[in-house]
Amino acid sequence: MTLAASSILIYTDGACTGNPGPGGWACIVSLPDGSVHELGGGVKDTTNNRMELAAAIRALAMLELKEPTPIVLYTDSSYVIKGITQWIWGWRSRGWKSADGKDVANRELWEELLRQVTRLKPSNVEWRYVRGHSGYAGNERCDEIAVSFAKNKPEQLYVGPRDGYFIDLSELPDAEPVPEQKKSSGTGGGTSFGNKNGSGSSGSTGPATYLSYHNGVLQRHRTWAECERRVKGQSGAKFKKAKSPSEEKEIIKSWGLDPQIRIE
Repeated sequence: MTLAASSILIYTDGACTGNPGPGGWACIVSLPDGSVHELGGGVKDTTNNRMELAAAIRALAMLELKEPTPIVLYTDSSYVIKGITQWIWGWRSRGWKSADGKDVANRELWEELLRQVTRLKPSNVEWRYVRGHSGYAGNERCDEIAVSFAKNKPEQLYVGPRDGYFIDLSELPDAEPVPEQKKSSGTGGGTSFGNKNGSGSSGSTGPATYLSYHNGVLQRHRTWAECERRVKGQSGAKFKKAKSPSEEKEIIKSWGLDPQIRIE
């Protein structure tokens, strides 16, 4: 999946320990001018859902558009996507009440998110779901930033040219349906940073393997964390997820390597 050079690419994520508890939000904004902006922040007492909303709000709030521009925003929060694209219209028509008559949780954040989306018109935000911890660099980096702020050990944030960014944003997540989530949550709770797949389980479904190539050495990793440790901050390093042995071979070929190359 590719994105037009004139589009704005955004990744967002939120994290929380305890839920409620200390939380963090993060976003990566890649602009058509070739710049990348990492943003992040923390809150002492919050919820995961509030942090997911905060991340989307802050990403959109930084945009100042002089002409209509496509905006593609990836999040692993089905709560955010379904809320802003479906549920919010019913909430507003009922005076910010849920279908069962309860006050809508996080109303002030939903109102602010809607204000930002409206402010950017006629540019439209395309909300896309990415499964958490599935190996896509933008989502993984956002998670890393959000968790670091939740733990009060914030990551250093990057602002600079995309060509100099240590994260590869060229590989976009495959299209996935948004997981179902209850609409009537009145507490504003949600998943903490152990559960990012939106399905209510503590596991996540990821690719079969991750490949990395650096300094002439090709390696196979069983987890994204292992792969990230090798490539993070390494200029010229390549990495990609593979869902099958045949896909591994295609990746190796696309990197201009001999398909028979030894994989460490």
